[in-house]
Amino acid sequence: MAITRQDLEADRLRATLCSTPVAASLLPEEALESSLHETLVRHPDPGALDGDVWLFGYGSLIWNPMVVHTDRRVATAHGYHRGFYLYSRINRGTWDNPGLVLGLDRGGSCHGMVFRIPRHVIEQEFRVLWRREMMTGAYHPRWLRVRIGGEFAGRPQRALAFVMNRAHEAYAGRLPDERVVDCLRHACGLYGPAREYLQQTMLGLATNGVGDPYLDRLWRRLQHEDSAAGSCVAAAG
Repeated sequence: MAITRQDLEADRLRATLCSTPVAASLLPEEALESSLHETLVRHPDPGALDGDVWLFGYGSLIWNPMVVHTDRRVATAHGYHRGFYLYSRINRGTWDNPGLVLGLDRGGSCHGMVFRIPRHVIEQEFRVLWRREMMTGAYHPRWLRVRIGGEFAGRPQRALAFVMNRAHEAYAGRLPDERVVDCLRHACGLYGPAREYLQQTMLGLATNGVGDPYLDRLWRRLQHEDSAAGSCVAAAG
């Protein structure tokens, strides 16, 4: 099924999941609201951008942001890198056959996209984001330093990003490529196949002139294993 913005606004995703095995892992609505407001209060420079804020996307937000924004730009976050560090038992997998999705973890840097959210809709748009990204508390919302080109070149900006909560039970850590590809090949969840998540992220980056050797390497290995599996089936037939 495709999850829409309207589903998130009406909190239908939570209603759907309350009758599944993941129900016990959902954060209460009160906890989500508290996290949202604490994040707003922690903004290190609320007067910047005339009160607007940047949102940093490094995975599905790149190609499906779902939030109201007035500008989008390629950006680089320093101090964190992108990796398949989170087991997904909802979006791209199931309880019995978890997939993997991307998370930001410590060290290195990450190229992605920033989206400028107007000040008069920040709380509204953050609530949509929290119901999408923070349902189980697998991420920590953080205001990261990012570098953006154009008129913002040379002036580090702050952008909201969702970084890995290493204490979360679904944190996968650094897995070997073969394990990552195995999960991506075989898992499928509410949002669709895990492999589609990888492909769409690569396409979203490429559309904006950005590459990622790590994602490219996983995609090549996935295709190689698909080809090898097809050859085995053909030989057996």
